[in-house]
Amino acid sequence: MQHRIIVLGAGYAGAIAAGRLARRLRREDVAITLVNAEPDFVERVRMHQLAVGQDLRPRPFSEMFAGTGVELRIAKVTGVDVDGRTVAVVDANGAEELAYDTLVYALGSGWNSQGVPGSAEHAYEIAGRPGALRLRERLARLGAGQSVVVVGGGLTGLEAAAEIAEARPDLDVALAVRGELGGHFSPRGREHLRKVFGRLKITVHEHAVVTGVEAERVTTADGRGIPAAVTVWTTGFAVHPIAAATGLKVTGTGQIVVDETMRSVSHPEVYAVGDAAMAAGPGNKPLRMSCASGGPTAWQAADAIAARLTGGRLPNTPIRYVNQCVSLGRWEGLIQYVTADDRAVRAVLTGRLAAVYKELVCRGAVWSVANPTLGLPVRRRRVTRERAVAVGS
Repeated sequence: MQHRIIVLGAGYAGAIAAGRLARRLRREDVAITLVNAEPDFVERVRMHQLAVGQDLRPRPFSEMFAGTGVELRIAKVTGVDVDGRTVAVVDANGAEELAYDTLVYALGSGWNSQGVPGSAEHAYEIAGRPGALRLRERLARLGAGQSVVVVGGGLTGLEAAAEIAEARPDLDVALAVRGELGGHFSPRGREHLRKVFGRLKITVHEHAVVTGVEAERVTTADGRGIPAAVTVWTTGFAVHPIAAATGLKVTGTGQIVVDETMRSVSHPEVYAVGDAAMAAGPGNKPLRMSCASGGPTAWQAADAIAARLTGGRLPNTPIRYVNQCVSLGRWEGLIQYVTADDRAVRAVLTGRLAAVYKELVCRGAVWSVANPTLGLPVRRRRVTRERAVAVGS
């Protein structure tokens, strides 16, 4: 009997995990099912480009997983029964339950309104393709001189503000940040960011805690009212709520608590990767929600599952950061080098070379989904019945 592995979610982490498992294990021994709501891979790190009217190359999963043995199931996940080891899904044919022996939870995250009044009703988000397309349609209807306010000073907010300002120089683009612009970068990084934003004529509202969003403006804690025909909300991500409704041990934010192999600390037959996982990195600091964390957590989980099923050695590769990559439009960028635990150092890469670097990183992320063993030769190992039973028990 085949060992049934179900992977929920086909973002960077889920797609890599499914593909890597398929290349590590013999097809006769495992049945790998990848469940995702959309038939195409979404390059989440390019949603700001999609929002301003750029067309992204379609990347169908049917092509990416052709010949791998991964079965793609286009369906929406509605629930997980960790005691009965089943997943509830809904597709065009109706509702169904899928049984698993091992589950890889990679449903990821979406936008986080932070509970700010009016944000859910009036703001636009770019955490996924539907939101980016909705913003794209709204920006296309804006006339010259109208105002766009991007709320949030993280990497997503910086990229969105720069991309909109470059694509639509006729608009009045502003960025509202809680602290200092680029406060998490080094002094050289902050200096470059201010230089580029000045060139793009982006108005920056620093120390502006947005407390309300209306149809034509945002308001801040200090009483400021900032005109906004369009508000783009980028103040962080919220994990998919399904995990919190299960018996899995989760954090207060709904992330699944895992060990160093990405295995649930409460349910050993469940693994979590990407934004869905609360995993510790260098210095025991939680990994941040990012593509930079998603790939390594997927490699770790897939290799650990394969090792436990075949009697191999468990992975012991520490997950560490190298840099933070920011595109500032199509012609500028900022590469902030960081310590292993993600603290900025003095070194940065800027300008056109940094933009090229970031583009190569984006292309490399997609390549790693289609090549989850990074182009290295692998041997599919045999799953022993005894180990499959032990893993599933």
